Amino acid sequence: MKKIGLIVVLFFATNSFAQTTGIAVLKYAGGGDWYANPTSLTNLIRFCNQHLNTSLKPDYATVDVGSAELFNYPFVHLTGHGNVLFSDRDVANLRNYLIGGGFLHIDDNYGLDPFIRREMQKVFPEIAPVELPFSHPIYHQKFKFPNGLPKIHEHDGLRTQGFAWIYNGRIVAFYSYETDLGNGWEDIEVHNISQDTRLKALQMGANIIQFAFSQ
Repeated sequence: MKKIGLIVVLFFATNSFAQTTGIAVLKYAGGGDWYANPTSLTNLIRFCNQHLNTSLKPDYATVDVGSAELFNYPFVHLTGHGNVLFSDRDVANLRNYLIGGGFLHIDDNYGLDPFIRREMQKVFPEIAPVELPFSHPIYHQKFKFPNGLPKIHEHDGLRTQGFAWIYNGRIVAFYSYETDLGNGWEDIEVHNISQDTRLKALQMGANIIQFAFSQ
């Protein structure tokens, strides 16, 4: 916990993204496809480096939720379509990471919702996720989203929602629901979405990273 705290404090203290750091996709058990959208983070990193003047490492890492390596990454991304299962070790490790300064972005790739809510309740049994209002700063970083999360991929007609787990006044995890941002971050030919929709997805992703690194 001391390690991630030091990393994040030093990173945030610059308030400028001047340092080179890496972000990672979170690998979990349970059978869900944690590896979904393999090109998404690479494209988001490139977009952030171009438009936010970040110096994120161009290649994302893969880190197991129960590994000590998790503490090397101030920002981790979790996605998938199905079951998620955290062991007791995973729960303890992820909790220590998050309360020590780390940030988790969860992106529902359709079908993830009941499983991630169940597992996050293990990580923070004392915290219920709250829906963030459209006025929240996460929607008003470099790019403005006055109506909250953009709809990138239609699932079942439900509205998009952004949920947060807040610990001691800090958002430790943000959950983008019914939007599928990762589909919009992928190479454009993968899902054949419009350029405008893909741009909105990348802009919202950049907002999440900018918020995580400056809150």
